[in-house]
Amino acid sequence: MRALGYAFDEAVASLWRGRRSGILSTATIALALFVLGGFLLVTSNLERLGAEWSRAAEMSVYLNDETTPGERAAIELVLAPGELVAGHEYVSKADALTRFKQTFGDLATVVDSLDGNPLPASYEVRLLPAGAQRAVESLSEKLRQTPGVADVRWDRQWLDRLLSAVTIIRVAGLALGAVLTIGAALTVANVVRLALHARRDELDIMQLVGAPQAYLRGPFVMEGVLQGGIGALLALTALAVAFLALRGRYLMPLASAIDLSSVRFLPPELCVLLLLGGMLAGCLGGLVAGSGRA
Repeated sequence: MRALGYAFDEAVASLWRGRRSGILSTATIALALFVLGGFLLVTSNLERLGAEWSRAAEMSVYLNDETTPGERAAIELVLAPGELVAGHEYVSKADALTRFKQTFGDLATVVDSLDGNPLPASYEVRLLPAGAQRAVESLSEKLRQTPGVADVRWDRQWLDRLLSAVTIIRVAGLALGAVLTIGAALTVANVVRLALHARRDELDIMQLVGAPQAYLRGPFVMEGVLQGGIGALLALTALAVAFLALRGRYLMPLASAIDLSSVRFLPPELCVLLLLGGMLAGCLGGLVAGSGRA
């Protein structure tokens, strides 16, 4: 504990003496983690969107205008609740027109000017979240071949695209964050090396009298850890401020447009990981600088 206290006190004093260069390295870590945190914020909300869309997955089965009651009965038999289908609702042509006018009020006059109702009757099918993609595709193909069915559309195509976009964004964010974090660690190493060089005479004397390595290298590792931790806290603070500033005006309307219940900040475990990541990057920078002395 004495060695840890000594390292902390010396690291704080060293940071104050070299505060200009320390601010640079701390800002570099903050920028790296801000970028990484931004990507994590986007991907975490996109994953929530995918989960909500998956729970509310629907299939739309559009009918021909000439569909007979017997054909409808056969279609409803295929759509009976089971391992894949949670339930279904029949939407008549009149109901479809009413919904269209309620949703797109500006186009109501255009529809009224037509000779007839251009919208088809349909079945809105609620799918179970655990349904496999192949099973849904098989059901979709079976429905297309059923007499009276004009077309079949289902949400899985959008889910696949969303999950692919989440994967691409996550990989790009991790790659960019890793590059910036490595650069930040090297910046910390250079700053710590400057502090080490300024105290080279003192360290030589301590080494001659047999001071333990914890007293020789500990302050520089601690200095890197402090810079990384402060940088991570700054990054999280800036990310939270930006999130709160954009949430009400831009993010919530966007969430409403894409049927996301709410836009949330990073979960606590990711915040802790970012903080630990910043401290680890600073620690590595301090170790690199200290090993050069040893």
